[in-house]
Amino acid sequence: QVQLVESGGGLVQDGGSLRLSCTASGSIIRINAMGWYRQVPGKQRELVARISSGGSTSYAESVSGRFTISRDNAKNTVHVQMNSLKPEDTAVYYCHASVIRRATMRSLEVWGQGTLVTVSS
Repeated sequence: QVQLVESGGGLVQDGGSLRLSCTASGSIIRINAMGWYRQVPGKQRELVARISSGGSTSYAESVSGRFTISRDNAKNTVHVQMNSLKPEDTAVYYCHASVIRRATMRSLEVWGQGTLVTVSS
């Protein structure tokens, strides 16, 4: 079984910062892309930031320049540093990873349980 465990959500004021972390565990041979998505009630889940196994990054236009994604391959961990937060960044943030499972040698898309980020105005 492969799991993603997130941490770091919470309440922050407009203009503040938060850092989300996510660690993958289980029988994994390789982790390909990792990323962060977010969702608000009534809307589709949207990509926030993504990082490849080689470190290439991409960001949603709405967070570019404010958020920075990084990963530690040795620790199977991905982070997103969120600066200059705005009330419209309020959402449940989900970690995502594309992993190769040891048991099947096949790719599996895995999601974390979500962590709430609330930005107050």
